[in-house]
This record gives sequence, structure tokens and C-alpha cells, in this order.
Amino acid sequence: MSVPECFNPESQKLDKNFRLTRFTELKSKGYKVPQDVLQKLLEPLQENHFQEDEQFRGAVIPRLGTGMDTCVIPLRQGGLSLVQTTDYIYPVLDDPYMMGRIACASVLSDLYAMGVMDCDNMLMFLGISNKMTNRERDKVMPLIIQGFKDVAEEAGTSVTGSQIVFNPWIVLGGVATTVCRPNEFIMPHNVVPGDVLVLTKPLGTQVAVAVHQWLDIPEKWNKIKVVVTQKDVELAYQEAMMNMARLNRAAAGLMYIFNAHTATSITGFGILGHAQNLAKQQRNEVLFLIYNLPVLAKMATVGKAYGNIFNLMQGTCPETSGGLLICLPREQAALFCAEIKSPKYGEGHQAWVVGIVEKGNRTARITDKPRIIEVAPQVAAQNMNPTPGTTF
Repeated sequence: MSVPECFNPESQKLDKNFRLTRFTELKSKGYKVPQDVLQKLLEPLQENHFQEDEQFRGAVIPRLGTGMDTCVIPLRQGGLSLVQTTDYIYPVLDDPYMMGRIACASVLSDLYAMGVMDCDNMLMFLGISNKMTNRERDKVMPLIIQGFKDVAEEAGTSVTGSQIVFNPWIVLGGVATTVCRPNEFIMPHNVVPGDVLVLTKPLGTQVAVAVHQWLDIPEKWNKIKVVVTQKDVELAYQEAMMNMARLNRAAAGLMYIFNAHTATSITGFGILGHAQNLAKQQRNEVLFLIYNLPVLAKMATVGKAYGNIFNLMQGTCPETSGGLLICLPREQAALFCAEIKSPKYGEGHQAWVVGIVEKGNRTARITDKPRIIEVAPQVAAQNMNPTPGTTF
């Protein structure tokens, strides 16, 4: 199936120059709180940051609090746990419907990183920019909501509540909640030396969407057009958009089949930042060593040509609704990568071995000269239902 065409504002009776990303000034200034600052701010909540399995009404129930992106809380009924996560993002695309899809996929990813395939309920956060006209609001926001709703339904859940407020910037996000038995989730602390690191989506989404916007900014485009064509940029942008909107649900299911020890989703702190955070949670003294970086085609070259401002090779380039970084037994990693490409699970989507787990001091690093794997655009795309303003 062909990838979606760019959103056409005029089809919604909006000004042809309307851009959703213009309502995200904070994003361009770096809205993400630095990881070290975030950890310090969260110190007052760290009492239950991580606990060993605890006795709860006669049963041994795991608990996970502040420190990871998902909480696991034993319920009073006993034998069951509440697994819950929250997330929000700013628009990175100008297509409202696709941004709704991406926001929902991003919220669900942290459940999938726990190996949880089924979400019982979702809530939606929506900040409407007070700089939008009434027409822009009334045309754009329903498309965002529809995209969010459609992905929730694809995930087998529904959106039963929302919080919608005015805000200087457009904000998209929500809460995903499920109730699980202990065998229905994977705690994030079981890594052992010798495990292999597997990544389920390519890196470089921020580079792709930024460069796509540079097509309309001559002073920026002129700096990179010698290393990339407009067609390259369009293909990378379409691939990034489809990857961001794709659920990590299939990968979550395969985590059980191939005995995964743990996983994390790759988002705002980049692959290295999230690998470091996961390494801190481990019971064993380990080091995550990353030596491969699968990157959307041409985006590594673009990043280098523009002065490495994205820090893609350093592993700290933010990703939006990225893949899962999964720790698997060595003998299972290749089987996982082969299976996720099958029509039953991945519809041709790839996964890559990107590193290994060694003995260490609970941290992660990227080798001095990581191998860049150029990821060509995929022909197959996730089945999506078109909505007004988005053509397929």
C-alpha cells in the first residue's frame, strides 16, 4: 500500500500556508528536560523507585515506581497489578490526522516495552493552541482526535476520557492503563551479560522531519542539497511518518516467544539515553555496548553535513514514537529479527541487532566508530483508514 500524501490545508478550507508545526515554538527551544536534571527533580518521589518483589496479601508481587516510563503497582485484590504509563509530545508533522496516530502510538509504546500487549483503557490529553483561529481549531483538532482514536482501536482498546485545555502550544498525549497478572508483563531488571540488544525501528526521525521542513527554507536547504536530493528527503519523511505511527505491539508479543529479558522504548532521550536509563535498573552489573545504528536512508549523511547538530551518531538525537530496544538471549536475537519480518507479525518490518551486554557498571555507551546501517524505505505500510484531509 502506498504511503500517505502530505496533508493539504486547502482541502480543509484553511490557508495554504497553514502548518501545524508552527504552533510548537517550545519544541524548537528544547522542551525535553535534560536527563540529569529530570532525575534530580524526581528525587522526592524515589522512595519506591525500585523494589524487589514484595509480599502482598500472601503473594509475591513485583512493583515498579519512579525511574522507568511505566509503573507497576500491586492491587488490593491480590494477584493483579496495575500497569500504567503517560506520555505527551508536540507536533513534529503538519498532518493533524497522522499526528493523532503518532501520539497514541507513543503513549502505548511504554506498555509494549513491558511486554504488555493488551491495554484496558486510554485517556487523551489535548492542548489546543490559543494562537489558532476558530476555523483552524475546528478543522484540525477533530482530525487529531480521530487519528488518536483509530490507533487505539487498532491496539484493541478505546479512549474513554480526555482532558482538553487551551495552551500556548499544541500538546498531544494521554494515559494507557491495564490490569495484569504477573506472567503478563516483563519487569525491566533481568538483563544478564551476553544478552544481545535488538532495535525494532530505525533512528533518524527527527532528522527526517526537520530536513523536510528545510525544503522551504533556502538558507538551510542550500547547505545540504549537495549530499541529498529532494526525493531522498521526501522518502525519508514518509518512512519516518509511517514508522512513528506504527505500533510496537507485535514486538511486545514476540518478547515472550523469544524469552526477552527486558526492553525500553526509544523516544526523547535517544537510543543512548534510554539505554543508560535501562542499564541503571538492572540487578546485575552490566554494560550496554551499542555498535550498530540503523538510520533512515541518507539521514546520517545529512546530519554530518549540517555539523552534527542532531547528535545522531552520539545516540542522543531524540526520536518520536521510536522502536523498542530489547535485551534478548544471544541465541534468540537472530530468530526474533527473522520472525518480526514475517507477515504474521511485522508485515516486512525489520529489526536489527545493535549491541551486546557485557559486565560493567550499569551504564551504556556507543563505540567510537559505530556502524551505520542505511535503512531503505519500506514498500509495505501499516493499513490505515483514510480520513478527510489525508489521502492514501
